[in-house]
Amino acid sequence: MKRYDLRHLKDDFYDRMVELIDKGIQVGEVGIFMFEVGDFSSIQKSADVVKVTGHDLLNSLKFNEVDWTIVVKKIDEKTKQERADKIETARVTAELAAVEKAEAAAAAETEKAE
Repeated sequence: MKRYDLRHLKDDFYDRMVELIDKGIQVGEVGIFMFEVGDFSSIQKSADVVKVTGHDLLNSLKFNEVDWTIVVKKIDEKTKQERADKIETARVTAELAAVEKAEAAAAAETEKAE
């Protein structure tokens, strides 16, 4: 387990956090990242960044009045690829469903107009 203090970067810590996950911790190891909260948007964005990179967000909690801590577990490349494939499949499925729904609505509107 390694702990990283990113508070000095203010709201510009995301790239550094990803770099530390990629190069600073081993697969299966946990990293603890502390950052300054600001307007609270950084909390959700940090969780989104962890999800996009394919790692596990184990915990996210308030450290004190101005700081936040997230706990991230580094995942192996195979698992990351499987997760990325699953997300892509879900995205494509959702897009196809939306197209089918729009086509059905257009067909119903056409029938209604006639």
